Amino acid sequence: MSILIAFLSLAVEFVLGYPDWLFRAIGHPVTWFGRLISFLDRRLNYATDPDALRRRRGTQALLVIVLVPAAIGLGVQILLWFIPMGLIIAAILATSLLSQKSLYEHVEAVADALDTGGLALGRVAVSRIVGRDPEALDRAGVCRAAIESLAENFSDGIVAPAFWTGVGGLAGGAAYKAANTADSMIGHRTPRHEAFGWAAARFDDWINLPASRLTALLIVLAAFLVRGADPRGAWHAVWRDAKKHRSPNAGWPEAAMAGALGLALAGPRSYGGVLVDDVFMGQGGRRDADSIDIRRALKLYRVADYLLIALFGAISIIVIAA
Repeated sequence: MSILIAFLSLAVEFVLGYPDWLFRAIGHPVTWFGRLISFLDRRLNYATDPDALRRRRGTQALLVIVLVPAAIGLGVQILLWFIPMGLIIAAILATSLLSQKSLYEHVEAVADALDTGGLALGRVAVSRIVGRDPEALDRAGVCRAAIESLAENFSDGIVAPAFWTGVGGLAGGAAYKAANTADSMIGHRTPRHEAFGWAAARFDDWINLPASRLTALLIVLAAFLVRGADPRGAWHAVWRDAKKHRSPNAGWPEAAMAGALGLALAGPRSYGGVLVDDVFMGQGGRRDADSIDIRRALKLYRVADYLLIALFGAISIIVIAA
């Protein structure tokens, strides 16, 4: 049942996304998880406590953050098992854990903003999907940032939740999304969260390992099918550069995307006025990216997403036949 839920949710969300009217009516699972994480952060994380205590409390908070959504997801899935169309309802619920349609639209908006309004509007559009300082970006920097965000979010916003939904159904998908949200909220090396968010950051690294590798493979395979993309360059960039990234996971899809498009992604960049001196993914590639490269990346992403849906569909057929 879990793999079928994952496949159907991918297919439905690809077409419909998460409707704005539904978001306005009930919010989104990420906002629900965010409220729980903020509550635990306020109640358990005190600057006056020693780091060892803050790390222990952060681990306890992570258990709550992961287990509560998992328990709810499991309970809902068990209930749906006994009602007509329960599988379809479960798949529709699981679409809220994915972001295929919105990711495409947000990245496309950056290219559209650059083409119609120039650098100023491009910076505004890219600031909605990346955390780096937009004012520090030139036109090429805006384009590279959008493409990097596309590659990384394809992994942790689509492939990873689909993977864990396929493994554990609604419980697995909800647990993953909650943990990933925790990492983005408290898994930073700041004075407030370096100790308290340590467990969230390490756990997120671990649960994204399979998806990041699968995402890189999907992008390499998609490069065979997209005119002008370089599958050999993508493969070489992954094996040469991915392990050099400061993240154990982000480098894989970013390197694949960089190599496929002949670009140099990542590298030094500024967050909150602090320069992060990272290595380039796709070393030797072009740094002078433009909006046309964003659109090329979107084509590659679209084909890779087709392959992902086809993969889950094929596994579903095998499971049913067995």
